Amino acid sequence: MPRRIPRTALDRLRTPGTFPGFLKTASVCALIAGLLSPLSQAVAAQEAETAVVAVADHCGGQCSDILPPGENGNATLAQILLNQAFGTMPEHASDQLGPYAALATGHRTLTSATLGAFFNDASFGVPADQVASTVRPAGRTDVTIVRDKKTGVPHITGTTRYGTEFGAGYAAAQDRLWLMDVFRHVGRGQLTPFAGGDPANQGLEQEFWRHAPYTEADLQAQIDSAAADNGARGQLALADVNAYVDGINAYIDASDSGRYYPGEYVLTGHKDSITNAGTIEHFKPTDLVALASVIGALFGSGGGGEVNNALSLLAAQERYGVAEGTAVWESFRMRDDPEAALTVRGQSFPYAEKPANPQGTALPDAGTVTAEPLVHDRTGSAATSTAAETSAAATRSAVSSARRGMSNALVVSGDHTASGHPIAVFGPQTGYFAPQLLLLQEIQGPGISARGASFAGLSMYVELGRGQDYSWSATTSGQDIIDTYAVELCRDDFHYLHRGTCTAMEQVERKNAWKPTTADDTPAGSYTMRVWRTKYGPVTHRATVDGKRVAYTTLRSSYLHEADSIIGFQMLNDPDHVKGPETFRTAVEHINFTFNWFYADSEHTAYYNSGDNPVRATGVDAEFPVWAQPAYEWRNWDPTANTASYTPSSAHPNSVDQDYYISWNNKQASRYTTAPWGDGSVHRGDLLDDRVGRLVAQGGVTRAALVKAMAEAGVTDLRAEDVLPDLLKVVTSTPVTDTVAKAAADKLSAWVAAGSRRTETSAGSKTYAHADAIRVLDAWWPLLVQAEFQPGLGGELFTALTANLPVDETPSAAHGPTGAHAGSAFQYGWWSYVDKDLRSVLGEPVQGPLAREYCGDGSLSACRDTLISTLKQAAGRTAAQVYPGDEGCAAGDQWCADSIVQRPLGGINHPRTTWQNRPTYQQVVEFPAHR
Repeated sequence: MPRRIPRTALDRLRTPGTFPGFLKTASVCALIAGLLSPLSQAVAAQEAETAVVAVADHCGGQCSDILPPGENGNATLAQILLNQAFGTMPEHASDQLGPYAALATGHRTLTSATLGAFFNDASFGVPADQVASTVRPAGRTDVTIVRDKKTGVPHITGTTRYGTEFGAGYAAAQDRLWLMDVFRHVGRGQLTPFAGGDPANQGLEQEFWRHAPYTEADLQAQIDSAAADNGARGQLALADVNAYVDGINAYIDASDSGRYYPGEYVLTGHKDSITNAGTIEHFKPTDLVALASVIGALFGSGGGGEVNNALSLLAAQERYGVAEGTAVWESFRMRDDPEAALTVRGQSFPYAEKPANPQGTALPDAGTVTAEPLVHDRTGSAATSTAAETSAAATRSAVSSARRGMSNALVVSGDHTASGHPIAVFGPQTGYFAPQLLLLQEIQGPGISARGASFAGLSMYVELGRGQDYSWSATTSGQDIIDTYAVELCRDDFHYLHRGTCTAMEQVERKNAWKPTTADDTPAGSYTMRVWRTKYGPVTHRATVDGKRVAYTTLRSSYLHEADSIIGFQMLNDPDHVKGPETFRTAVEHINFTFNWFYADSEHTAYYNSGDNPVRATGVDAEFPVWAQPAYEWRNWDPTANTASYTPSSAHPNSVDQDYYISWNNKQASRYTTAPWGDGSVHRGDLLDDRVGRLVAQGGVTRAALVKAMAEAGVTDLRAEDVLPDLLKVVTSTPVTDTVAKAAADKLSAWVAAGSRRTETSAGSKTYAHADAIRVLDAWWPLLVQAEFQPGLGGELFTALTANLPVDETPSAAHGPTGAHAGSAFQYGWWSYVDKDLRSVLGEPVQGPLAREYCGDGSLSACRDTLISTLKQAAGRTAAQVYPGDEGCAAGDQWCADSIVQRPLGGINHPRTTWQNRPTYQQVVEFPAHR
């Protein structure tokens, strides 16, 4: 039986996207009769022909955006069942998917005139002839929600602040109510009782609740603190949240009484389709903090992995001795590689560097580390081997530093554009879901004027988008704001020394139980999730250090502070605050998530790296666990509030009007250490840097040219473009006489010459050009890496290093929180190691080389033999072996293995599309004027 590609994190979420067969074959008449024809929301909408009166819009029709699959993420039970049976789509559920997908091949002939075929107009307002509907939510007179005919995006206009935010909440619930409900339960660690006990759901709630195991009091304290500590803006934020929640609840009431609520509530047993019995729980402000904790864990919490780092360091020292082993480890860690792609060039921003004389490091004794169990008291379906394997995967993901940042940005100064105005093509890469995690909206009201994307359930403000004469976006940065402490145990396993006092750990639990539903037929089961919290954060591992029993804990600077970032987003939406690069920076300085922020208006571009970077004690090495003692704590750390001294904004990488900026989760600047491994000589950021650099050198950059650069990078295989030439140089260093190896090398060479792209022969062919070469490289890469490095490193160290940095990340691999078929690829892998090692063996200059040569033990001929041997092995692997298939793809279907799936988080399914490695939500902006 073909091996299935494993699922991970969000990829694993089991919701009503796939139903038992009887629902798919049921007759439409029976379905409609059983549903009693619930009143659709559209019937309740008031039609209107009047235009939305737009505020000042300085983009002049040159702002565009796109967010697949579509704006409408809610579907009634009738619509879900019709989609399952016949593939029919609710209005605006999938109308942005086609244009988005078409860019994969359409970018080749892209011009400014054809941009509109792939992106939507993101101007403010709606022309009169494009108004589809106007709703005054709950009959209010101080807010209207107008939706346009083309995409159904809500344009919310309020005359009062309360009404504006009420409308934002109402519109969010119109488009994403079920999704918002799912994720408030994920954040609270209570997904299985809500959506079902499928092992995938078990793994998801375990992974994210471990990251933020909050009580209701913790969630409320965050709200109180954010409101109290930020003056008038804090009070305004609290009022905005309350109004937003009121709007959500007004829609819940309206959809319940009108019976057009999402059908997933019926399929999961929360509502009865016949009697309408059952309840959709109202939202409360603390639900939004629970949602924010999930988003922060996914995209904005750099750091962690110190225990894994310690284990690989110990393995290196065991292999080579302390001095040489440490040098080997450091060369693989690449804290500040001189060949790394940078976002800010020509400046350095020292942070989390290797100390000259490390102090307080608490490395575990060999063989003593055990992961702290999260799940206890399993019964029923929670006690299966599949459930246990899912829990183990959730644990590995939760404690790794290799967080999937995703997202990219290309920003060019007006000095190098055809118009003389800056151009930006940027957006977040958040995976692909149905409905999407993000939603689009325009909000106009007192103190708010913006259009763009926000995470569902957190859309009281536009989080990524444009204002009247400026635009902004973000990518995940990954600098280290998480440290691991070794707390010495006293009395028993649940007491520890805190500043000299034996202190009890705090036990926090979630007792979850489930039973089968129509959406999830997993048998009944239950378990208890239990976290032990200390002043230094939750316990993740136990070990001994120098013979002393310790618990390892993780402390994150944004722990208990996810709500604080609301102030920065509020400022970004305020046209009276953001008026240029300087005020943009003062806004994003208030965001404590680890993000790279980009800005463009008609005259300037800017960049700023956000996050609360703790000031560490002198001598503390952030790469490894340290003792939980006052001498090694963050400076001025308050354990009750989890606040500390943070590096000043000037110490964060920042820049104004650099010739161009690129970011694809690469290194921010020289001497600025990021937590994930892999910021070396080959990074997917190079795919952007090389292309944008060439455009800037030529001058006269246009929107179409910058989009083409992004799109071309998005279909390029990083290994093939930047490492395969080195591999082929070694292989062909003497004539290749083996016929199998020569045929494979010739195919690979032809692919490189053609551009190293993974693209269809023609749009819709579902067959790659150079398919054999792609198959060979996909098979060859893991084989060659192991053969190149494992003999020198030894099996234990090689395995330990792969826990720090995975060997490969092809489009067909299941990786990260969004799993397989997620588009994002080539973020983490051993491409820099292979590149540097081969160049050293070839005798070429290498800045920041590895500590020793590995391929062929430094012998070019032996290295060549290794590569040819593995190349022949790879060439002999069939497509079915390389692409073993999964629940949606037959074994051997290369295109399908790479393809993007809008993974169902509800009941509507969408067609898969060809692979692209690009932002999920994307803006293309060029402001010709300014206030």
